[in-house]
Amino acid sequence: MILESLMEVEDPEMKLSVIDLGLIYSVKIENNHVEIEMTLTSPGCPVAPEIMAAVHRSALNTKGIESAHVNLTFSPPWDPKIHATEDGKFELGIFD
Repeated sequence: MILESLMEVEDPEMKLSVIDLGLIYSVKIENNHVEIEMTLTSPGCPVAPEIMAAVHRSALNTKGIESAHVNLTFSPPWDPKIHATEDGKFELGIFD
């Protein structure tokens, strides 16, 4: 259900969800708390605070979740050819 909620969070510059872009590296749920590890399309992303806040809000709006923490990482660096979903790759014009 968390991933479903996160599908609604879009990167405002790329107009794709953080899921389709492959920006969510892991989601760990323990009791009613969720830890989300995510990255950005670049370390200098000007909308980083907005995206992270939207991910946090979306997680908290998921049924059964009472607390959430969003961890930002750049390891491994984001690569759309590796991390994006098939839909994301199609929207980005990446064809294998």
